[in-house]
Amino acid sequence: MKLEIYQIDAFAHAIFEGNPAAVCVLDTWLPDVLMQAIAGEMNLAETAFLVKKNDGYRIRWFTPTTEVKLCGHATLASAHVLYEHLNHKKEPIRFYSQSGVLIASPESANYISLDFPANPPKPLDLTQEMIDALGGNPISALADDDLIVVYSDATEIEILSPDISKVAKLPYRGVIATAPGNGNGYDFVCRFFAPAVGVNEDPVTGSAYTELAPYYFDYFKKQKFLARQMSKRGGDVNVTFAGDRVHIAGAAKTALIGSLYLK
Repeated sequence: MKLEIYQIDAFAHAIFEGNPAAVCVLDTWLPDVLMQAIAGEMNLAETAFLVKKNDGYRIRWFTPTTEVKLCGHATLASAHVLYEHLNHKKEPIRFYSQSGVLIASPESANYISLDFPANPPKPLDLTQEMIDALGGNPISALADDDLIVVYSDATEIEILSPDISKVAKLPYRGVIATAPGNGNGYDFVCRFFAPAVGVNEDPVTGSAYTELAPYYFDYFKKQKFLARQMSKRGGDVNVTFAGDRVHIAGAAKTALIGSLYLK
């Protein structure tokens, strides 16, 4: 059995930027254990699997070690594949996921906008365990599915060198370190660490902005943001807070198209 697979750099203006994701468009679902094995073989932060539905696509995402319920960059990559390689009309695409219906829409300049549910984080006490895991001088903490640790200066985010073994012990899917942009051209910056699901540092994490947008809406009292994820690859994300939804937009580039031989 031969499976066509695409590798897409999401939230990127050129290859080798942003966050790489693999995309497989299937006729029917493969066994879960096989999809997990494919994701492990690809060894990217996420591999997305799509199956056509009457008015859209069912979508599932796997890290190298586990299935996750929401992934932004692999959804953007999936929409890019459909638009650029599988002749989908340049109109909104409905993706049916564990997190509900997600909508991808084409925008100008090769951008794709994702309509995701907002996940407002709740304040919690900043503990010594969090400080020891991330380092630096954080000022506050919040949490939803992920732990958000807030710093006062963007430079601190750039130079953080977390203890990944300690980050993995924190009881969250991932840990977001963030700070306001402080005049660097971005409203805010962040990094995302998720060793608990097999990703030590994710280059650009679309789902993180479903939590960061409500926080920065309260912080800045505005709805539109330009954010920068300050990983080694890096990526720019346009973010709009819309009440119970968050719109996350970015560009994508095709890096590789190939065939995976399953037998």
